[in-house]
Amino acid sequence: MAKSIVLPSLGRKRGNPNWGKLIPHIPAAATEFDKQVRRLGLTKETCASSTDLRDWCERHRNQCYIPEWLLGLWGIEVDALSLR
Repeated sequence: MAKSIVLPSLGRKRGNPNWGKLIPHIPAAATEFDKQVRRLGLTKETCASSTDLRDWCERHRNQCYIPEWLLGLWGIEVDALSLR
């Protein structure tokens, strides 16, 4: 009696097909601060002189990202315990 040869099925592939491939770069999303600056029509040079932006930063200093150079320029303190 002859033995039959069983070939593996070609439909089922095993393993990770992305093994060894680079992960595609995901662009960073705009922060709330960036959205506010864009809404007010400001540039990096005009941010420091904007009273509307300063008021927004004082209200949102513990909830949103605000650049450290701007916080230092205005003397705004951030409560580190409320960031958690």
